[in-house]
Amino acid sequence: MFQKILVANRGEIALRVICAARELGIKTVAVYSEADRYSLHVRFADEAICIGPAKSARSYLDIPSVISAAEITNADAIHPGYGFLSENADFAEVCETSGLRFIGPKADVIRMMGFKQHARTVMKKAGVPILPGSEGLIQSSDEALEMAERIGYPVILKATAGGGGRGMRVVRHPSELPNLLASAQAEAGAAFSCPDVYLEKYIDSPRHIEFQVLADLHGNVEILGERECSIQRRHQKLIEESPSLKVTPKLRADITASLKKAMGDIGYTNAGTVEFLMDETGMLHFIEVNARVQVEHPVTEFVTGIDIVKAQLRIAMGEKLTDILKGPVTLTGHAIECRINAEHPETFAPSPGRLTGWNVPGGIGVRVDTCAYTDWTIPPYYDSLVAKLIVHGRDRAEAIARMNRALSMFVVEGIHTSIPLHQRILADPQFQAGEFDTNFIPRFLAKKAGA
Repeated sequence: MFQKILVANRGEIALRVICAARELGIKTVAVYSEADRYSLHVRFADEAICIGPAKSARSYLDIPSVISAAEITNADAIHPGYGFLSENADFAEVCETSGLRFIGPKADVIRMMGFKQHARTVMKKAGVPILPGSEGLIQSSDEALEMAERIGYPVILKATAGGGGRGMRVVRHPSELPNLLASAQAEAGAAFSCPDVYLEKYIDSPRHIEFQVLADLHGNVEILGERECSIQRRHQKLIEESPSLKVTPKLRADITASLKKAMGDIGYTNAGTVEFLMDETGMLHFIEVNARVQVEHPVTEFVTGIDIVKAQLRIAMGEKLTDILKGPVTLTGHAIECRINAEHPETFAPSPGRLTGWNVPGGIGVRVDTCAYTDWTIPPYYDSLVAKLIVHGRDRAEAIARMNRALSMFVVEGIHTSIPLHQRILADPQFQAGEFDTNFIPRFLAKKAGA
């Protein structure tokens, strides 16, 4: 049993972990930068330590400072949240060598899954469907041309250590490939200190669907259904929902079975997400593993009734999934999450500043995860996420109606937010019909611009 954990993060996810720990009777330590001195995660933790100035490189990403804070406060474990150090294998390794339990997968598993080409190989071996592509890293433009010719254009070059769309290039013609390969390698090297790329078949209009994983320290793996994440801009998700309208019960069962085997084979533990692209025929193709809790985990919590963050803590303390879940996983109703960002809803320009007015919606089936409050100043140094608005209904139609109602009652003054954008998306006939893909937002914005 943990007596005390340190939360190595900020904002709503830090507060979320603090809430879960408090329900389990575990004390918490918040770390914060000078810019976050008045944040709610600092106020509601049992202890709080300033670990550096506003810049994340000198605070939330400073491993020695985080470890020192845990040692000074006699913490038993560290929860990394998402972002920052959550998928840093070196950090997980330092935690373990310092006698601190890292609440997440083992360092070697994080490292393995961080290199996407290796993850592809592991998933393919376990029977998880993957896109046709290179068996290893691309060593030359000649090799890339030969592979692209074999699988057919368009293809995509991807950084094996990549994320956020960096180190990726879509190639539609052989003449483009040499230059785009060099460009992808250069960007990957600059962004991730690793220029390695691989190649796979490119799907022009896919849906982005991910499956939630929980795995204990005793070899047991469970899949908590899927989330639809196709509403995104520049690879950044805006709206997520569960379940997906396009995942049939048979497809869900098949993917669940193959993922249980795959994640068990690699010794995966704690929470994670396996991401897929769905092609126009309804087939799913593996793309990557996110070895951490996701921003959008609340939609899965709503439809399963399972507290994923509490499960993370209990798994890290050695409990078995059978004791945590207490029965088979079932999906009930429909949940939708809108990310409320501090940015202009049309130009997407960041909008940090002081909140002069703040009212969050409530009522049945409505949840708001946030660290904001009236007179709080949103700093310009971090991600623009201000709140997550999540709703649950008996079906998708009720969830959409509930989200519309909640958005109309969400008052944020003093800054711009993405709330008007979400309202326009929810009113779109294609969204309401569930007929969309990852290119929905570019088409939606172009349609509005031409109106």
